[in-house]
Amino acid sequence: MFILTLEGAVLLGSSSLGTIDSTGKYIAPAALPNPASVTIKAVSAADSSKNGTSAVTLMNPTPVLTGISPSSTNLGSFTLTATGSDFVSGAQVLLGSTPLPTTLVSATKLTATGNATSAGVFSVTVQNPDPGSSSSSAQNFTVNGSQQTSNCSQMSVGQGASLGGFLPFPTDNLWNKDISSAAVDSNSANYISYIGASVGLHPDFGSGEYNGSYMGIPYTVVNSSQSLIPINYTAYGSESDPGPMPIPLSAPIEGYPNPGTGDRHVLVLDNANCFLYELYSSYPQSSSWNADSGAVWDLLADEQRPYTWTSADAAGLPIFPGLVRYDEVASGAIKHAIRFTLQNSSAGFTPPASHWASTTSNANALPMGARLRLKQSFNISSFSATNQVILNAMKKYGLILADNGSSMYISGAPDDRWSNDDLHNLGQVTAADFDVIQISPLYTNSNVPSGPNPQITSFTASATSVAAGTPVTLSWQVTGASYVIISPTVGVTRATSTIVSPTSTTTYTLYATNAFGQTTSSVTITTH
Repeated sequence: MFILTLEGAVLLGSSSLGTIDSTGKYIAPAALPNPASVTIKAVSAADSSKNGTSAVTLMNPTPVLTGISPSSTNLGSFTLTATGSDFVSGAQVLLGSTPLPTTLVSATKLTATGNATSAGVFSVTVQNPDPGSSSSSAQNFTVNGSQQTSNCSQMSVGQGASLGGFLPFPTDNLWNKDISSAAVDSNSANYISYIGASVGLHPDFGSGEYNGSYMGIPYTVVNSSQSLIPINYTAYGSESDPGPMPIPLSAPIEGYPNPGTGDRHVLVLDNANCFLYELYSSYPQSSSWNADSGAVWDLLADEQRPYTWTSADAAGLPIFPGLVRYDEVASGAIKHAIRFTLQNSSAGFTPPASHWASTTSNANALPMGARLRLKQSFNISSFSATNQVILNAMKKYGLILADNGSSMYISGAPDDRWSNDDLHNLGQVTAADFDVIQISPLYTNSNVPSGPNPQITSFTASATSVAAGTPVTLSWQVTGASYVIISPTVGVTRATSTIVSPTSTTTYTLYATNAFGQTTSSVTITTH
């Protein structure tokens, strides 16, 4: 018989050096000792002078990487969160073979920062340090070929708040694309004639009220303190993004304070998570919103809404990026296209639109998403400085057809600093002063693009039967999605896991969406 001990430790070892069980098996400690080696000594029970020793070198465990968030980014700086297990002090996140500055948050979480200089799909791994220096399996990290926008936190909070120079969507997004040298469509003259060459621009926004309603489409910026509110869809739920959404029940509705039965749009930007939320035909309830349709937009990505889906706008477009806002005009430049409406549209759409709402079969009616550009030869020198900023944007970024309505009406946000008389002067600019930019591609019922929906590899709960109020971790792995929503209670997220605390039996559904459609998966947590 032999008695096993660890040099420098009490009989059967210690938590810092490891332990020896009753069968003689050595169990390494949870953390490496210093130095990272121990000596195991066996002593004869019959003759204590008889003994033997063996040195054991301990190594760090192999890290396990189960997820990264976000799973994609644009060119520029980024912050990455890695989740898993067995992360130790000195653990490093690697992008390909390049180590990133890494912070150990816990044994299950790391954060890392980097700068993406080229587009592509890169492997992300975690490597624990010596002794051992082993690496985890890899997760894919996609870098899109567009420049990352600035941080959403620069947006102020409140109704009609300044964006502080923030530009929704990457610089190469079609809303932000310079089309000053784009080709003119071969049918431009006929399109303009159908609109009515003499129809003048009409700013559908301004200061003060008209017939008891503020003029324009209002918006609100919220921060992380805004609670998530359930959304109930009453018309186009199958083409809408589920809630919850951080939309205050007091958010201004288009046409406020007397919105009536008009479009009743509600627009909210979240400066904490960088998402845009938009509702159509919106009616606040005691603790939720009713709306005909709604959409979520990632302000940091080039998101293409599923082809043939509507949004809060007829064309399947976001509304907010096309609004003329006083704060950007005051800065001296509008850096995006402007939303406008026409009385009639055809049964087709061109990107960035995703949906048609045709009112005529006339071949000279424009499809949704069509773009008008103010002719470079148009002399703007007689207009005010404010109107020159607006007109210059029409020359550089143009107008995007977003809905059926009064012809040549352009959209903006209400603001008491507008001069209605000055804005009225824009009516001197007519449809004849514009060209229609080449419409390509044009999608109709015969050639709507198709492709693979997102794939949900897993959607699981850490426990499926718990006492009411117990925290439970939901985890998922999704590929090919533009964005992911968990409903109820969670909302849109760039993460790969989240914690919920159901107070009653709840079924959580994951919605993964891309340009070709949506995939769902559900898990039920039973409370007792």
